[in-house]
Amino acid sequence: MTGLVTVFLIALISVAVLACAGEADLNGGSEPETGVITGIQLQVPAAGSLQNPAWSPDGREVLLTRFRSGYNSGPSDLLVYNLDTGEVRTLVADGSENVNLPGSSWNRVTRQVIFSSSRGLHDEIYIIDVSGSGEEATRVTDRGDRMAYEPSLAPDGKEVVFESHRVDVEENGVITTFSLDGSGNYRTLTPEEDDCRQPNWSPGGVLIVYQALEGGQWDLWLTDRGSGKRRRLTSEPGDETDASFSPDGQRIVYSYDDPDTEAAELFIIPVSGGEPERITVSGGYHGAPSWSPDGSRIAFEAAAEGDPDDSSGTVIRVITLSAGWMTLHRRMEADHLRGF
Repeated sequence: MTGLVTVFLIALISVAVLACAGEADLNGGSEPETGVITGIQLQVPAAGSLQNPAWSPDGREVLLTRFRSGYNSGPSDLLVYNLDTGEVRTLVADGSENVNLPGSSWNRVTRQVIFSSSRGLHDEIYIIDVSGSGEEATRVTDRGDRMAYEPSLAPDGKEVVFESHRVDVEENGVITTFSLDGSGNYRTLTPEEDDCRQPNWSPGGVLIVYQALEGGQWDLWLTDRGSGKRRRLTSEPGDETDASFSPDGQRIVYSYDDPDTEAAELFIIPVSGGEPERITVSGGYHGAPSWSPDGSRIAFEAAAEGDPDDSSGTVIRVITLSAGWMTLHRRMEADHLRGF
């Protein structure tokens, strides 16, 4: 990326981060170290590794996965953190591994949360009313020879997209959709021989972003839900993962593990392609980002160490994009469907 854009972006976000330091009543945060753009840490009153933040439709709560025994080490529960009160409530906790995906996990229309769970013979997709508990979750997928992970709900709540694997096979993930209208129709969107993961639906319901392993690295791809047409979005050296859309559908935020940096940081790229922009600067790990419904904030998981697998777990942080950044990018927006 150009040095001018990088410096300008970092300057804008630096102002926003400093402004956020006084918002303890809103998001229970603590001020970051001087000169380090890491966002405000949410003071979630829960032990364990806090991961995969996803915003509520009104932007006042954050859904997250709490792994009890360390990073990605189950069992795991779904928690809901209230940004106004600083209180946390348990949505799902049954002793199995229950995991939500950052991004489109909490549906605006149905007010339901979609997640995967290992409570049965193998991982399947479940759905739950936000006011309910784990015992009230409804099983969505049910296939004896396939596991299902990382689900994302379509904006209208009528379809789910997820990564599908053969039982006991972690490789060769297939991006798959399933209709919630009772028809029981599954549709594969990526080839069986590929390894594709972590799909997230666009706010307009037209596009799905996912990551694919090719040449030993993870890159981001887009697929058109209707036509099935696919397009590569990123191809930089290193792994680009954990992608989700901005609320206007024009941009994608993701985690990029650049070989030239100490650890994965957060970047934003237009859906139409182009130069990615770095939005966090730290010696630690930043991943699993999720955009707030009003487009002003991004929540993500963070660890002081470079590799979260070597850490005791991650925390949830929130970075606020400045008004100047948002104004600049509204002017730069292009039709995200053009040239797909």
